[in-house]
Amino acid sequence: MEGLFWLVIVVVMAIIEIITLGLTTIWFAGGALVAFFASLFGAGLPVQIVLFFVVSFLLLAFTRPFAVKFVNKDRIRTNAESLIGKSAIVLEDINNLKAEGMASVNGQEWTARSADDTVIAKGTVVEIVDIKGVKLIVKAKKEEKTVTKEQE
Repeated sequence: MEGLFWLVIVVVMAIIEIITLGLTTIWFAGGALVAFFASLFGAGLPVQIVLFFVVSFLLLAFTRPFAVKFVNKDRIRTNAESLIGKSAIVLEDINNLKAEGMASVNGQEWTARSADDTVIAKGTVVEIVDIKGVKLIVKAKKEEKTVTKEQE
């Protein structure tokens, strides 16, 4: 009877994984499969439960990073996420302590903050390193010169 329980868990977890494709339940399906085989070989319920949790955790810890990297390798960034790595021009001095700063990228103005808490002057060309909510997190590009009023 315990074997049937584990088999049902395997099927339910596999169905959830197929529906969501989120790499969230497949690890538990593997743990349930090992517990199912343990029940077939006569292991007691406590051993089956321990095997379920240990195998699920090990699969999650050691294979998920590789699986996520493999699954997301061709993922195309969309919307604001696609701005990461692009250049922007500082429109208003960026000062994290004063919670001030604006930058323009692709003709859109964004609130901006410095990634390394340095003050970045108006006209500086910066690289977008992250986006937190509606704020660009930027760092000054060393190879780029600041943009003067005549160049804008």
